[in-house]
Amino acid sequence: MSTLSWIIISGVSMSSIALVGSLILLLIPSTLEKVLKLLVTFAAGSLLGGAFFHLIPSALKANLSIMTIGILIGCGFTAILVLERFFYWHHNHQLPMKRKEPLTYLILVGDGLHNFLGGVAIAGAFIIDIRLGIVCWFVAAAHEVAQELGDFAVLIHGGWSKLSVLLFNFLSGLTFLFGGLIAYILSFQFDVSWLIPFAAGNFIYIGAADLIPQMSKDTDINLKSRGVTIAAFISGIYLLVLAMP
Repeated sequence: MSTLSWIIISGVSMSSIALVGSLILLLIPSTLEKVLKLLVTFAAGSLLGGAFFHLIPSALKANLSIMTIGILIGCGFTAILVLERFFYWHHNHQLPMKRKEPLTYLILVGDGLHNFLGGVAIAGAFIIDIRLGIVCWFVAAAHEVAQELGDFAVLIHGGWSKLSVLLFNFLSGLTFLFGGLIAYILSFQFDVSWLIPFAAGNFIYIGAADLIPQMSKDTDINLKSRGVTIAAFISGIYLLVLAMP
């Protein structure tokens, strides 16, 4: 299968993940909280594992200098930070209190831009190596499920109808495919190997600066519950270690 086919399939699949928000209709809030907690911790581990065990090693093999790799990782890290601060938007993985509706539009715009950057970065991984692209897609998908469930709850509490939330979350997810196609087209004119360390910076920010703090806010003092949370985090890292070539 061609690289373009992989990019299109991964983009459509990632966009479809937005529809997972419909699961909230079948889950009571207490169950959803538990599911989100495990998804967040697993995604944090897999994002860091993907960055350190796959993306950075691949960048080193792409004949990029250590200095260049470091700068691009920093750029990828900073890009998500700026996006988050500019749109007053963050990865919300908990059921929220009622929000003002204007903020919900910013959440959708921020989510769309985030998905666009993700599409560009993961398409770059597919262009460099199909296997790397598949690994990065699964890592991003684990995070996207938790993200879309959180967004679904925020938008519902912001006054949106369930049908509208599903529709606009799906449309927001399509920017992932658009970003991937842009990266593919540009790859014929430019060297896109720089996207690999840039994606690593994205993964490190989301995993370490966004998701892990969510774990730290857990007020559950039950040792068993905390043990399960840590196990989910380690499992995310270990899965990416097992996926190493």
